Parts: sequence; C-alpha cells; structure tokens
Amino acid sequence: MAIIRVGGGIITQINVFTVPEVGQAAMIDHLTKAAQCAAQEEGWLSASLHRSLDGTRVVNYAQSVSLEAAQAVIARLRREGFIARNQAYGEAHPGLYEVAFSLER
Repeated sequence: MAIIRVGGGIITQINVFTVPEVGQAAMIDHLTKAAQCAAQEEGWLSASLHRSLDGTRVVNYAQSVSLEAAQAVIARLRREGFIARNQAYGEAHPGLYEVAFSLER
C-alpha cells in the first residue's frame, strides 16, 4: 500500500509514460512484471499503476524506504532489462520525489 506522509523519508518514483492509444494494456502488463521484479529488492515498498482515461498515458507510482533503496530498485530493473524494454511500449518521463504536503479528510 502506498504511504503518503510528510517527513517519512519514503522516496516515490513517479514515472509518466506516453503510449500509443492502443498500447496502454501492453505497457501495464510490462510494468506489472517490472513491479514483481522490483518487489524482490530490499527496501522496495509498493507499486501502483494508473491508466489515463484517454488511453494515452500510464503512470507508475512506486515507493522505496529511502533514496538508496530506490536507486537499488532502479539498478535492478536496469540489470534485468526492464528499463530498456520500456522504450518498446512508450516514452518515459521518470522522477524521484518526496512528499512536501498532504491533506486528507
């Protein structure tokens, strides 16, 4: 489960993929396999995949316990070829983030 709170030290990788209109399902399938691989890395916490309603984007929201753990997850995915294979499904726009503000009801 995703954890969203200020000051928790958790690092979130948010990666927005632009995909062809008919490519959303294939990207989600690919990222599901990547998340299953990443889950084996120490410090990995969660992954959530989101599909845009217009069919042109997929967002991967993945969390790790620290920056070092996030970097280890990315290194594992690179070694396993997942990051290189992303290009076959769409264009990636990745970034690492920490929570700056959160408001809940």
